Amino acid sequence: MNMQKGNISVQTENIFPIIKKFLYADQEIFLRELIANAIDATSKLKLLSNSGELKKDTGDLTLEIILDEEAKTLTIRDKGIGMNEEEVQKYLNQIAFSSASEWLEKYKDDASIIGHFGLGFYSAFMVADKVEVNTKSWKPKSQPVQWVCTGSPEYEINEIKKKSRGTDIVLHIGEEGKEFLSKHRLEELLMKYCRFLPIPIKFGTRTETEEVGEGDKKETIKKEVDNIVNNPTPAWKKNPTELSEEDYNAFYKELYPYSSDPLFHIHLNIDFPFNLTGILYFPQLNNSFEVQKNKIQLYSNQVWVTDDVKEIVPEWLTLLHGIIDSPDIPLNVSRSSLQSDSNVRKITGYITKKVADKLHDLFKKDRKEYESKWRSLGVFVKYGFMSDEKFAEKSNKFLLLENVENEFFLLDDYVEKVKGTQKNKFDKVVILYTNNKDAQDLYITTAKEEGYDVVLLDNVIDNHFIQQLEYKRQDITFKRIDADTVDNLIETDEKKESVLSEKESETVKDLFGTLTKEKGNVTIEIKPLSPTAPPVQITKPEFMRRMKEMQSMNGMNLGDMPDSYNLIVNGNHPLVAKKLLSAKGEKQSELAEYFYNLALLNQGMLQGKGLTEFINKSLDLIK
Repeated sequence: MNMQKGNISVQTENIFPIIKKFLYADQEIFLRELIANAIDATSKLKLLSNSGELKKDTGDLTLEIILDEEAKTLTIRDKGIGMNEEEVQKYLNQIAFSSASEWLEKYKDDASIIGHFGLGFYSAFMVADKVEVNTKSWKPKSQPVQWVCTGSPEYEINEIKKKSRGTDIVLHIGEEGKEFLSKHRLEELLMKYCRFLPIPIKFGTRTETEEVGEGDKKETIKKEVDNIVNNPTPAWKKNPTELSEEDYNAFYKELYPYSSDPLFHIHLNIDFPFNLTGILYFPQLNNSFEVQKNKIQLYSNQVWVTDDVKEIVPEWLTLLHGIIDSPDIPLNVSRSSLQSDSNVRKITGYITKKVADKLHDLFKKDRKEYESKWRSLGVFVKYGFMSDEKFAEKSNKFLLLENVENEFFLLDDYVEKVKGTQKNKFDKVVILYTNNKDAQDLYITTAKEEGYDVVLLDNVIDNHFIQQLEYKRQDITFKRIDADTVDNLIETDEKKESVLSEKESETVKDLFGTLTKEKGNVTIEIKPLSPTAPPVQITKPEFMRRMKEMQSMNGMNLGDMPDSYNLIVNGNHPLVAKKLLSAKGEKQSELAEYFYNLALLNQGMLQGKGLTEFINKSLDLIK
């Protein structure tokens, strides 16, 4: 055959500049596309072998990536079906004519073919000044051919000598792509894009050590072995019955080498109404809250697509880690981002249901084990409750409240537990909670002495969570334990008798009024509390405190919200009713100030010079 020349069939002379600048967001995508094409060629050969059309053994099908820094070339070599001259003319010279569509039509039951668009090959020109394709078809008596193009619509086809079946794509790397002549850079890209492709990929060799001999004659020898950079059979492509818990954890470590073991996993496997496989892991959050948007990776037929999966995974599910693989997720022409359609919405719903079902199953199977993981799981469940209505509906089967005694309750069970003692005059069940068990111990102790129960809600999202829960459950209300005195938190019509006369109450109020007149927005109340309750307490109004906390968490600007608090004096405490009222002059003022400082100290509000003076005063009293 004589050398031929011709023109690639394109609509415009400017097609290559368009491909270089606009088809792909990143130059590096070229390597994924060319290797994906090589995988397709190999997968097609395996199909031919399985169908009996290929009469001899396929042999070793390992792909090779060959870097020649001196020659400035990068070669992608496969041992797949190859092409003859007619196929080269058809598939390389007509942009956007992909052979994948023909194979998918012919072998409808096989989902292993990656390509769809026929543009991937031309990504080579983003980094190469010249591209050579040396190829030989699997068909008997095929003549190997070479296709050469320098990034213009002109090409050449020549006959060549090539003994082995398959295709070598040789990229002559130009100035714009010189970073891809770095071994380290290529290893980085192979790990990112190709680590789970279904055919072994070799990139150079590596040194292994091996001990031989016995006893005194034992020695360590080094040998060079093929450096296979991918795992062709990742866990998510296997049947769950083949995998142990150790296998799942090992795969998690493969994905996230420096992470703690996950709490548990969900193996996704569905073929109707769409194809989807994958494994999602619940990481150990340890009561922290950080949405990491790159911890779930999207693959299409084991080809890495993106780690930005917000189109198919709602934000609250991005707390999970793992892999989702689906050939049915619509991608844009460069296979680098998602295009929304009904399948995407169905996939989102499917994943949400699987997650809810898994949590319920875990709760039913081993409630104690589930409770032991609640510090991490609670963050996820509460976030889902706030974000997804369908998940919220299912969560009543596994959403827990934990009290300060480390007892766990489903919400309905907890409401049933406390409704007899913690129902206010509006017929709402009052759920008392603490967000800092140690700092609010005095308030907790007082509540428990009154026969009340206190739950622990100390996560950064709990402020939002209780707002949502109150909105969805009109029969309950949450009150933080230090928001008021216990009798006011429950708001019953029950009245307690005061041991102070009206005149004595006014005297006490005046004493503390003098102390706090320059302290800001302070409301002073004299209340007939239990004699065992603290003599003086500082409380912060629930509504105002919630607003300030939400403002801080969301970075909202609501203006200068006043830092107000209530100073509650227990008129029935012996130190107030007897000691304080019996003191005279300066001693009375000093004693009132001491009680006030004790209350400030309990709220962490006594600092700086005031704290130093209080410590010195306490030491003087001991002396």
